[in-house]
Amino acid sequence: MAINFLDLLGSVAQGGMTGSSSGRMQSAASSLGSLTSLLGGAVSSSGGAGGLQSLLDGLMGGGQSVLNRAGQAAGGKDNLAAAGIGALLGALTGKQGSSTAMNGLGGGMMGLLGMMAYKALMGSGQEAASSGIASGAVSAPRVTEQQIASDAEIILTAMIDAAKADGQVDAEELNRITGRLKSTGAGQEGLNYVVAQLQAPMATEKIVSATRGRPELAAQVYSASLMAIEVDTQAERAYLDRLGKAMGLSASVIRNIEQLVGMKEKSI
Repeated sequence: MAINFLDLLGSVAQGGMTGSSSGRMQSAASSLGSLTSLLGGAVSSSGGAGGLQSLLDGLMGGGQSVLNRAGQAAGGKDNLAAAGIGALLGALTGKQGSSTAMNGLGGGMMGLLGMMAYKALMGSGQEAASSGIASGAVSAPRVTEQQIASDAEIILTAMIDAAKADGQVDAEELNRITGRLKSTGAGQEGLNYVVAQLQAPMATEKIVSATRGRPELAAQVYSASLMAIEVDTQAERAYLDRLGKAMGLSASVIRNIEQLVGMKEKSI
């Protein structure tokens, strides 16, 4: 049976790879403010797995009207399309014929990351101009379930790589991560995949290649990476700096993303 990367991403998001994962997602949702509320997301200040699940479920719970409300919040559907987010939300909410399997935690996580990418890119004149977002010059292709699954795999890979950034994952950390995944109901196949990837070499080239020419995916990857680690070591900070640079993200976009998740100014 093939791994459902969207579902597995949802399990990782719900379980959290570190103690700060949930708090950073909550902070991002709160920072997005009116955009998440217009999408029907319940931005809870309570934190924890329960509040996070409500948030991610709520983001995709509005059905096809999500796209209309997102367009209003972002200043028009052309802006969403230019950022590659209109097509993403359309696919996640079934507007493009997607199945209901695209909803739920995994879909909510992809929607949250997509909106974070839009916010971060639009907040940077350099990045918005280079990607055509500001003028609506970029027309995003139709996003299929296969594309979303592929992007979810890349994002999951990035989160796992981030967890390995400060060295080999020891048995204690491995047990902690898999324990969190089990608590979310992740299947054995998904657990086996995560364990194998945690023990595999870094996949930076694969990640960078997938984001080439897609600043919105690069921003999602960077956002997800921040949700996977504490960023409290020199090795983790150096890894993020290398990743952001390799994906072509400007310093202003990186700063915008880090502010969205509630990170303080670089102090390491």
